[in-house]
Amino acid sequence: MRIVVLGGGPGGYEAALVAAEQGADVTVVNREGLGGNSVLWDCVPSKALVVTAEAMGWMSSANRLGVRAPAGGDMLAQAHVDIGAVMRRIQTLVGNQSNDIGKKVELAGARIVEGFGRLVGPQQVEVQCADGTTSTLPADVVLVATGSRPRALPFSRPDGVRVFTSRELFNLHEVPPRLVVVGSGATGAEYAHAFARLGSEVHVISSRDQILPSEDADAAAVIEDSFERWGMTIHREKRAVDLERGADGIRVKLGDDEWVEGTHALFCIGQVPMSRGIGLEMAGVEVEKNGAVPVDAVSRTNVRTVYAAGDVTGRVMLASVAAMQGRNAMWHALGGAVSPLRWDAIASCIFTDPEVATVGMSAQDAVDSHVPVQTVTLPFTGNSRAKMADHTEGFVKIHAMEGSGTVLGAAVVANRASELIAPLSVAVHNRLAVSQVAQAFTVYPSMSGSVAEAARLLMGRLNRV
Repeated sequence: MRIVVLGGGPGGYEAALVAAEQGADVTVVNREGLGGNSVLWDCVPSKALVVTAEAMGWMSSANRLGVRAPAGGDMLAQAHVDIGAVMRRIQTLVGNQSNDIGKKVELAGARIVEGFGRLVGPQQVEVQCADGTTSTLPADVVLVATGSRPRALPFSRPDGVRVFTSRELFNLHEVPPRLVVVGSGATGAEYAHAFARLGSEVHVISSRDQILPSEDADAAAVIEDSFERWGMTIHREKRAVDLERGADGIRVKLGDDEWVEGTHALFCIGQVPMSRGIGLEMAGVEVEKNGAVPVDAVSRTNVRTVYAAGDVTGRVMLASVAAMQGRNAMWHALGGAVSPLRWDAIASCIFTDPEVATVGMSAQDAVDSHVPVQTVTLPFTGNSRAKMADHTEGFVKIHAMEGSGTVLGAAVVANRASELIAPLSVAVHNRLAVSQVAQAFTVYPSMSGSVAEAARLLMGRLNRV
């Protein structure tokens, strides 16, 4: 079977790997290095920046842990961030990761064509190659995995000098002395956290009364407290309506007459599916007004031969979701048995400090759905490993159904919550009972011990209902 994949992000390259490994004739058409937005501009570079910020955080704890600077005094106060070295390291990581993915795809037997691809029918792709030539690729199946781009407002077009989105940010040559971050979702929170620890005076513009409006409210409260202790200013229930640029800085207008001044502005106001100009209308593929390509449970569009995966579908914009959609599309196209993607079992993480990781149903979901649920929240203040590492912020929260005890969802706020959510993700995905989580062995001392302890407390509560 001939398969053409448009886009080399997680949805595209994971699909290519699955299809090639099953003997299909696979061609990936991609304009940039493999990895897409996730590797080139988002997950890999942003989390690498967060790691550098974490190093500054470690220094803030060093004095309490008994580590002193050679000349005495506070290590954090004596630390200096070489932003040039930071950015060079990030670009090296990005390049290496992209190259590794490309090698893996080619080793699996897929071809990579550098160029811009567009559908000219439901089973044909035209490619404008990097060398200026044009070729046509016949296809039994086409997978559209073209990703998304940062949303920009008419007044917030990035210039890569004073005004940025995540795509231009890693061209910075200095730590912004005063950074205005517009947007308080996951991306805005991660960058605000990182630059505050790198030494910027950070102002966050939040349109809601609490940052991270899509997350557990208790988790958002912990992050807000951490932000403000690091000197961040949060402008709540405000919207950016204009921007003025000058030689030495910018200022962002909030509402009718309030302005916030800064040296740089970073806009993190969402992503827009990249579906325009790739010939979807020529193939008869339905596209929504916001550019999203709707798909069914196995990632197929309304056209039998065209599938779509990742951010271009406009649903949950996570690399892990894109990868699963891409794999499901290929398994289905090649005649395999496919389990529909479990939207109620998706795990995600926001890489602030502490991290916020969630899976499945949230507390608000439980209220809205009227499902009989019991919830337990266990702070890390009593965890011995957390005390040793000076990481007692945060908690484990687990939701389980009354009667069956099935784990429906969870939230973990902690250092390395991205790792601690894994057993709870397994529980949600496999519909395990909270008693099964409680009775699994954990290591002592460990942060994961609190996961089992929270499950045990919830098991006891359910037995009393």
